[in-house]
Amino acid sequence: MTADHPSAPPGTPAHHESILLDEPSTADLRAKVTHAWREFARALADRLAALPPGAHVELTLDPMASGIDDAVYSVSVDVTEDGALTARAVGNATLPQGYRLDRSAVADMVALGWSPPGVLEGSGDQFGLHCAVTESSRLAALISRTLRDIYGAPHPAFLVYLIVDAEGEPLAGAPLGTARGEFGTGREIETDLAQALADTADSGADTEVLELAERVRTVVSTMLKSDSDRVQVDSDGDINIRAGSAMVFVRVRDNPPLVDVFSPVLTEVEPTERLYVKLSELTNRMPIGRLYCADDTVWASIPVFGRNFQPTHLMLAVQVMTGLADELDDRLHGEFGGKRFFGEGDKPGRGEHRTGMYL
Repeated sequence: MTADHPSAPPGTPAHHESILLDEPSTADLRAKVTHAWREFARALADRLAALPPGAHVELTLDPMASGIDDAVYSVSVDVTEDGALTARAVGNATLPQGYRLDRSAVADMVALGWSPPGVLEGSGDQFGLHCAVTESSRLAALISRTLRDIYGAPHPAFLVYLIVDAEGEPLAGAPLGTARGEFGTGREIETDLAQALADTADSGADTEVLELAERVRTVVSTMLKSDSDRVQVDSDGDINIRAGSAMVFVRVRDNPPLVDVFSPVLTEVEPTERLYVKLSELTNRMPIGRLYCADDTVWASIPVFGRNFQPTHLMLAVQVMTGLADELDDRLHGEFGGKRFFGEGDKPGRGEHRTGMYL
């Protein structure tokens, strides 16, 4: 938050890094998230259309994100021997008290096209749906809306998925947008500075001639313990990182060379003078980075210089931002309201969808 921000009140302290950041590029979070879901649905439709008979797809809202290991919101798709698609979505029978779908949510499921549990043969205690493989685009859109609007996944990066053949062997293919593959593996960011340094050092002098964007992908992939070509980049060119309840984006800028690590700390918040004063106070106490409000979203941002790029600087920025977002969203939400990206009070089964006793 700086004095040159158009919505900041007079007298708000300026910070030297503000001249390097293009704040409007981070302002429209809704459009960014909506596009990520569209990319996910498009990728899912393509995969469903190409799967062989007997293949199985499992899509799950990461239990680590839902805040309770027993609350597993998932959707599965099976390809029948005749090439049709059979989908199942979790119902209340397997959800713990406090995280079940209320009557309104159940009605929304049916309105989307799901049959209630037990209606379709073999659906058991899950919602069911049958369709031809030619309807894979419609099914993918329906699944996307179910995961986002009913189960409460705030972004595809909060999803993990498994795609296997009839023998249970993983099927290779294009990733499902920013969703995470390899279901069942560690999904939290585990920063390992020593290993990352070793990985980058192994490249020797070659690291000096690598493009900044490629070097950033290498560092982030090391932190995520995955290959650099598997790190997901959205339509804005941002690397998407999901850690706990926080969403962190990493953007590489060309002029001047800069890596911006930023996170939407709070959305749908009313920008008041009291909020600006609070953000200014918090920013002044931060050793690096800043907090600012653009439209109705509070952002946290930590810049890393691209000239003489140091991998450890980026790794520390991501580590700091992850912890900062997790801490500040609760603090600011309690004082100013709004909505956390995926906070305790904003999770499925809470808020508008209170516990119901249906199905």
